[in-house]
Amino acid sequence: MPSRPADRRPSCPPGPGQNIALTVPPAVPDYLTVIVAPKRDRQAERREATRREILEAAWDAAHEGSVAGLTLRDIAARVGMQQPSLYSHFAAKHAIYDAMFEQAWRDFLDQARRERQSLPAEPRARLTAIALNYFDYAVADLARHQLMDVNVIPGFRPTEQAYAPAQETYALLMEELHGMGIAAQDTADIYTAIVGGLVNQQLANDPGGDRWRRLVPRVIGMFADNLGLPDAAGPPVPPPAPIRRRTNEPEEVRP
Repeated sequence: MPSRPADRRPSCPPGPGQNIALTVPPAVPDYLTVIVAPKRDRQAERREATRREILEAAWDAAHEGSVAGLTLRDIAARVGMQQPSLYSHFAAKHAIYDAMFEQAWRDFLDQARRERQSLPAEPRARLTAIALNYFDYAVADLARHQLMDVNVIPGFRPTEQAYAPAQETYALLMEELHGMGIAAQDTADIYTAIVGGLVNQQLANDPGGDRWRRLVPRVIGMFADNLGLPDAAGPPVPPPAPIRRRTNEPEEVRP
């Protein structure tokens, strides 16, 4: 007679006082897991695509004319809609400027973060590289630079959301300066004024050229000399001693 399979229970009930262990584990319910892709909000996707198209049209108009001269009629015509239809996407023209401002600063912030990984370790070279990164980004697009850094649009002030990437960019710069031992706010102000001034000179007097770009390493070197930052070849360079006039020396009179 064949033995009872080990995976089956006894075929007869246990007798009095008889303890028969179960040989089959209790049944485990089967659960069917169904993975469902989240439902796409196609209406929101179309709306966001339209906003991007409007912003692209606004940038095109700014490049062909001027960023301060944008008109809603021109932007609407470029995207093939009536001017009133723009208001369903942007409340006013300044709302378009606001989105452009945020877009530009977000783009530069992303670029600065990427380029940070390859910056030189030596302080002077690092300061120069940071200056050139911003210089090249600014002079590449006059309209974008004017919107980001020049007050050319009467009454426009970016919203807190739009201004956030600009603040993050400045915080990133301050972190870099602090890492080089530059902690004074007025020193940071001098650095940004130097770089911004070179950018403005380039755009105003030699657009498309490199006359002022070639001066960036020299000017940043002078800035570093003034701070006594170490050079790649040796110890820190002492700042120049202040020029003092002798008490009996007559003061120069200039016409």
